Amino acid sequence: GGWLLLQNGHLGLEFLNELMDTLTTKESMSEDFRIWITTEAHPEFPINLLQSSIKFTNEPPQGVKAGLKRMYSAVTHDLLGVSKMPQWKPLLYAVAFLHTTVQERRKFGPLGWNIPYEFNQADFSASVQFLQNHLSEAGAKRGVDWRCLRYMLGEVQYGGRVTDDLDKALLNTYARVWFGEHMLGERFCFYKGYVIPKGNTVEDYLQYIEQLPGIDTPEVFGLHPNADITYQTNLANETFGTIVSIQPKDSSTRGEETREAVVQRLADEMLEKLPPDYNPHEVKAQLQKMGAFQPMNIFLRQEVDRMQLVISRVRTTLTELKLAIDGTIIMSEELQDALDNIYDARIPKLWFRISWESTTLGFWFTELLERNQQFSSWLQDGRPNQFWLTGFFNPQGFLTAMRQETTRMNLAKGWELDSVVLCSEVTKMMKEDVVGPPPADIGGVYIHGLFLEGAGWDRRNSRLVESAPKVLFTSLPVVHVYA
Repeated sequence: GGWLLLQNGHLGLEFLNELMDTLTTKESMSEDFRIWITTEAHPEFPINLLQSSIKFTNEPPQGVKAGLKRMYSAVTHDLLGVSKMPQWKPLLYAVAFLHTTVQERRKFGPLGWNIPYEFNQADFSASVQFLQNHLSEAGAKRGVDWRCLRYMLGEVQYGGRVTDDLDKALLNTYARVWFGEHMLGERFCFYKGYVIPKGNTVEDYLQYIEQLPGIDTPEVFGLHPNADITYQTNLANETFGTIVSIQPKDSSTRGEETREAVVQRLADEMLEKLPPDYNPHEVKAQLQKMGAFQPMNIFLRQEVDRMQLVISRVRTTLTELKLAIDGTIIMSEELQDALDNIYDARIPKLWFRISWESTTLGFWFTELLERNQQFSSWLQDGRPNQFWLTGFFNPQGFLTAMRQETTRMNLAKGWELDSVVLCSEVTKMMKEDVVGPPPADIGGVYIHGLFLEGAGWDRRNSRLVESAPKVLFTSLPVVHVYA
């Protein structure tokens, strides 16, 4: 008749299968018995156990108002009156605001944090405990050591989780801008309309929190308003993706073309447009002609090998899928995934693992043809005057090859690879305007296909400007990269 709690079920999936057998084969069980399991989402969690359970999820609340409300609902009158120092209540509120902010930034993906950290209630509790200890030790005479406080919040309590240098700089900036003697002044605010309320009781704070906006502009967290467009777009895509994935997968619909017939037709179209395989002997001969051991040509060889792998995989999958639809071979799990994804205009997992990201299958396949065109032209017609940088599997490798090439050209001057750095200059040319390679005395390469996010480019004055509202990406002109 007792209750049993199993924590972190995702770490013991084999035992959960055993548990399910025990529960289903047990002849008699007390009506008061309950089993609780805590777990992270896991694709291999036993599905029958999941289906027979009542599910609870505990998500952090969305928005500053909801976040602060949740935290102040747990604040007791004793905690609020734990210190008589005037800094205590404003500091407690500021730490709660910081905690809400670090959690809210997660929803903006890489715009919020380079790495998504699992900030939780324990970080807030530890920070509050530190504040308590610090104020009781400091006393009214010595006052708050702001430098120590900022270091503890930015580097230890919250910064202890942070591994990325830029994320650490962001946290320390919050600590510097929000925590100091200035925060006790009348004019201080986190953002317009978000101030530290004056209050003596928990009810006073909750009353102030209640009148905060329900939806916050990204500027509250120090982000550009366009960040919200990115968030809403990602959220919509995720929602539609979920809806599509749970649609019924029946073979036929009323009088319409069946799923299998649609996929078979699409497979035929793709096979027709798919480029031919690269002939290894011809590739080798072309590279020998251009200088097989030149850094750029070694890079080209690696890219062609990876492109060939994608072309082969696509051809094999589509051919086998057609045979499986006809019933000639058995429909495997991977082919079923390909069938579902092609029907939903998404990239099959088999292809995605060895290729690149794209929003739909149509864009992905068009990019395959364009990427292949760049490599084929380079092999047949020699080195192009400009390169589509984002059309490479390894753009970093391309820039490294260019550095090696420039270093070799300047060996007589005593150049060494380790001391050679990349420089870039945004030209006034668009890709259609490029008629020759960069000047021989400077060397380097012309590249195109780069985009700015959250900024615009003033071509006349060659400088960054604020992007127009509602414009997410701005295409850059041709960039001259040299070493």
